[in-house]
Amino acid sequence: MWTVRIRKKAVKNLDRLPKNVKQLFFLLLEDLKKEGPVQATWMNYSKLGDGDYHCHLNYRYVACWKANKETITIEVYYAGSRENAPY
Repeated sequence: MWTVRIRKKAVKNLDRLPKNVKQLFFLLLEDLKKEGPVQATWMNYSKLGDGDYHCHLNYRYVACWKANKETITIEVYYAGSRENAPY
């Protein structure tokens, strides 16, 4: 089981997301906890670089996270519109 943390900026962005997208975000968090950073079943999942990953929650919204395999920790650093995504 992985430990998942959410950065404050991502939490702030959650308040602006539609209810259905928030529900998808929390489903993603559960998958991250159970299965780790590789989430190939999520829409447009991809590895961004050294330990960074992202996927689409729906057409307009994405989530980005960083994994540390040594500490078995995942940090979600962005959840919001894909236009403002940090990649």
